[in-house]
Amino acid sequence: MLYRGAKSPVVRDMGGFRVRLNMPGWLLPWPRDHGYGPLAMVAETMLDPGRLVAMHEHRNDEILSWVPDGVMRHDDRATGRLITDSAHLMVMNAGQSFWHSEETLPSDPPLRMLQILVRPSAPDLPPNIQHGPIVTVPVNQWRHLVGPEGGTAPFFMRNAVDVFDLRVEAGAHLAFPRAEGRHLYFHVFSGGVDAGGIRFGAGDQGLYVSDAALELRAFAASLIVAFLIDPHARVVRQGTIGDHPKIPPPLLARPLLRLLAWRNRLRGQG
Repeated sequence: MLYRGAKSPVVRDMGGFRVRLNMPGWLLPWPRDHGYGPLAMVAETMLDPGRLVAMHEHRNDEILSWVPDGVMRHDDRATGRLITDSAHLMVMNAGQSFWHSEETLPSDPPLRMLQILVRPSAPDLPPNIQHGPIVTVPVNQWRHLVGPEGGTAPFFMRNAVDVFDLRVEAGAHLAFPRAEGRHLYFHVFSGGVDAGGIRFGAGDQGLYVSDAALELRAFAASLIVAFLIDPHARVVRQGTIGDHPKIPPPLLARPLLRLLAWRNRLRGQG
C-alpha cells in the first residue's frame, strides 16, 4: 500500500530559522507513532543569511544533514568547525551526548536542507561525527548516502535505515530502491513525480508499506530523498528532537494536520 502525505503544514518559525516537520508515521490512516520504525522525523530546515542556531545538546538522535541548497556552517565541542554543502555530507551519531551549533554568514545564500533524525538501536551509545565529500553520480541514478553501521554505504547510522538521493530529469522513468523486508519512505524536495498512480509534488511525502518494486516517472526535473526502513528494527525512543515529548500523540495527528493546513491557507502560506 502506498500512502501520500501532502506538504507538511507543521512549521516552526523562529525568526530567520524555519523548520517544516515531516512525520513519516503520520501518513498511515491510523497512526500509532509519529515515526516509522527507526525513522523518527524528516525536518526541512531553512536558515536565512547571518542566522545562528546556538550551541545545543542532542541525545539518542542519529542526525543526517543533507544540504542541496546553500551552506551549513557547523561547530561542535568534539571536532570544531565544519562546512556542509551540496558536495559534503554530515552525520552526527549523538549517542549519550553531543553539543553543536549551526550558522550562516551574512554573505552566504539562504540555506535549505533536510535534517533527518533516526532512532538508534540502543540507548546512550558513544557519540560520533562523520563528515566528508560525497561522490557525484549521473542524473537519473540513485546515490547511496547512508546505511547501517558495517554496511557498504559511505556514511552510517546505528540502525536499519538506508538513505538515497536522486536528481531526475522530466520524463525519466525508473524504480525506487528496494530491499527484502524493507519499507520505503520518500520526500520530494523539489519538482514532482508520479508513483503507483499517485502524483507527488514538491514537499510531498510517500510511505510504501511493502518491499515490492515501485516505479516513478518524473513530470518535472526533481530532487528526491528515499529511505529503506526495517519497520521491525529495535529502536530507542528517547531522542532529544526526533522523539521530543512535545510532539502530539498519534491520536491527534489527523485533526492537527487538517487544522494547521486550514490555518496556513487562511494566512496564505505554502
